[in-house]
Amino acid sequence: MGGPKTNGIGVQVEDTKICVVMVGLPARGKSYIAQKAQRYLKWLSIPAATFNVGNYRRNDSPHPSADFFDTNNAEGERKRRAAAAAAIADMLKWFKSGGVVGILDATNSTKERRKWVLDTVTKEGVEVIFVESKCDDEELIMANIRDVKTTSPDYQGQDPEKAALDFRTRIRNYEKVYRTINADGDEDDLTYLKIMNVGKQVIINRIRDYLQSRIVYYLMNLHIRPRSVWLSRHGESMLNLEGRIGGDAGLSLRGQEYARKLPELVLESVGSDRPLTVWTSTLKRTIATARHLPAHYNQLQWKALDELDAGVCDGMTYQEIADMYPEDFQARDEDKYNYRYRGGESYRDVVIRLEPIIMELERSEDILIISHQAVIRCIYAYFMQKTQEESPWVPVPLHTLMKLTPRAYGTEVQTYKANIKAVSTWRGKGSTAKHEDPSPDGGV
Repeated sequence: MGGPKTNGIGVQVEDTKICVVMVGLPARGKSYIAQKAQRYLKWLSIPAATFNVGNYRRNDSPHPSADFFDTNNAEGERKRRAAAAAAIADMLKWFKSGGVVGILDATNSTKERRKWVLDTVTKEGVEVIFVESKCDDEELIMANIRDVKTTSPDYQGQDPEKAALDFRTRIRNYEKVYRTINADGDEDDLTYLKIMNVGKQVIINRIRDYLQSRIVYYLMNLHIRPRSVWLSRHGESMLNLEGRIGGDAGLSLRGQEYARKLPELVLESVGSDRPLTVWTSTLKRTIATARHLPAHYNQLQWKALDELDAGVCDGMTYQEIADMYPEDFQARDEDKYNYRYRGGESYRDVVIRLEPIIMELERSEDILIISHQAVIRCIYAYFMQKTQEESPWVPVPLHTLMKLTPRAYGTEVQTYKANIKAVSTWRGKGSTAKHEDPSPDGGV
């Protein structure tokens, strides 16, 4: 019947509109923070979108030199203001079509610009949170400059060293006019989060409601230091050999071989002197897969990393499920993300229980996660912005290590194969076979 709409995890979204306005000098991780916030919210089924003013500006000035950003360049200022106005106009249209959290990704480095954004947006009934990333850690700034000069569309095809010098000059131009939020106490009425030196200090001001608090809590746990996350399924299990889902079986002989090979793959990908923490589920097959990793890797077991609970279908083959529960079998194929096994879970349920894992991941340095197919899919979907329709069908092959490295403009993926044979657990829509293709991987 009537009443407020929620996104399925208890967040009321009806009539809620929040504009997150990024603030800060270039190379302070603003685009990285904006992209991460968008991924997190969309992963939780909260409609979110990022409006990057630089992308709008590139339509008119695709590869500007640092002079374009000089405060004395009137034409450059006019074009930058026009790009910001276009981004805000598109964001306001998007809100009217059902958007909930819009992220305005730009420097917004002066009080005048922030007031203009605030006035423009709030008169349309949209709440505003300013999020400032403030950093004077030279090592981190240089790391961000190296990342930007190789990934930013502004410097595509340019000599990396010349790009870095130009970008440094661009930063100095912004420094001439930059004022941190509420520096003089005259922006105390703003709702804002100020993150200083990658979370060493955080200032929160006038956060009002639940969704604002949730966004702020996530961003408080987010750090922008370079790091990677490694993902692996357990080695092939005895139930994999039988085409059965779920259970708590041990490893097959080939699964045990993968467990012995995994330290070599990790060493190749991680390096010998890089500290790594290993997270597994509480089930036998993931713990056994981590058994041969170096002793100095700290290992933790998480119940939240256990495989999707198949309820009454646990331990069954897909043919048995189709024979015993034909309507359920069809319903799951039609909406795999939301279908919940009788007495078990859906992919949506897995996402909800994985939220603390994601929060801890964002707080942490390098992590290796050894888990299960559905769980790996959900984590992968978070980093790669996969939709709810796509995520339950993402190929996650056995005996493969994936390295995910978040960047300002996306996540880089590297794959390391053990070259140890394993059954394919792929199951296409409408099929009851789990071994129809030896290359992709499906299953639960």
